[in-house]
Amino acid sequence: MADLIGAQAQRILSAFEAAGAVNVEAAILQPASTLLDLYGEDIRSRAYVTSDPLRGEMMLRPDFTLPIVQMHMESRADPARYTYAGPVFRKQEHDESRANEFTQVGFEVFDGKNPAAADADVFAAIAGVLNGLPLRPATGDLGILMAAVHGLCTSGARKAALLRHIWRPRRFRALLDRFGGRIAPPPSRVALLSMDDPFAEAGPEVGLRSRAEVQTRIDALREDATIAPISSEELALIDALLAIRETSPNALSALRDIAVDMPAIGGAVAKMAARLDELSKRGVDVEHLDFEASFGRTTLEYYDGFVFGFYAADRPDLAPVATGGRYDALTAVLGQGRAVPAVGGVVRPDLCLSLGGVN
Repeated sequence: MADLIGAQAQRILSAFEAAGAVNVEAAILQPASTLLDLYGEDIRSRAYVTSDPLRGEMMLRPDFTLPIVQMHMESRADPARYTYAGPVFRKQEHDESRANEFTQVGFEVFDGKNPAAADADVFAAIAGVLNGLPLRPATGDLGILMAAVHGLCTSGARKAALLRHIWRPRRFRALLDRFGGRIAPPPSRVALLSMDDPFAEAGPEVGLRSRAEVQTRIDALREDATIAPISSEELALIDALLAIRETSPNALSALRDIAVDMPAIGGAVAKMAARLDELSKRGVDVEHLDFEASFGRTTLEYYDGFVFGFYAADRPDLAPVATGGRYDALTAVLGQGRAVPAVGGVVRPDLCLSLGGVN
């Protein structure tokens, strides 16, 4: 089986090389600090972390994107295309049938001259290596939701909280409902904030937070309590945006309608339109290409624009055969302020084989 997976991986790798990508490698052990700084302690539940006496905490790579971005930002090549193949490691706490080690073959494009064309190149290249398999493509655009949040008439702190939880749909919804006054704050919080001295009769300090940190949090909650709720009109527009699940042309039409009342998303919607034009030029059937406004919100937290996946039409038990998206903000973080627009995607050759493989 390993030989068959290797052959599929090589086939895909060769196709990406033919699309102009340079074959690169990344170390299996990666410094854990970078991922922990980016995503916090949540990443520990999904990755294998170990300790090295000289290097500190290390992590079996959960994917390739982070080390590829770091390599690119150090090389300062622009534009550039890369491809790679090798194992990645993910904990599977909720589904033991899913592999915790599997091979990925990826294609990454760093090019700011025409982001819509780069998006289309990556999607079309991956669609090409999957041609002949019974797969359903799905797309989305996290940049549209982010633009909508940025445009809300509310405080910067509330916007930051919502943006932080874009990838946690339930938490995002709970925050949106609270900021919009749809749900009341817990009685315990109301009682705490109404006290002249919240630390009265609090007893000795315990836990990891200092008294100063707790006071800062209380001050932030008190300030937030003075801010007017997000309007019902804006909440309705966010709800309408998140409910969109249509073919791409119909989704684009619905988003343009929403943009009339929510101008903040206009630029992101225009990028979507340009991307659809570029996809069409590459032979993608955009008339029947699905678009879901909430797609990509449970993936690794670096995508911030176009997102896509390919799913087995008759095998809902299978993980996505391929996924990808745009991650411009990640390059700014790892480039210490120097950003390079970037988009990429990965294919799982083992899942290609489970669907019959492609010659």
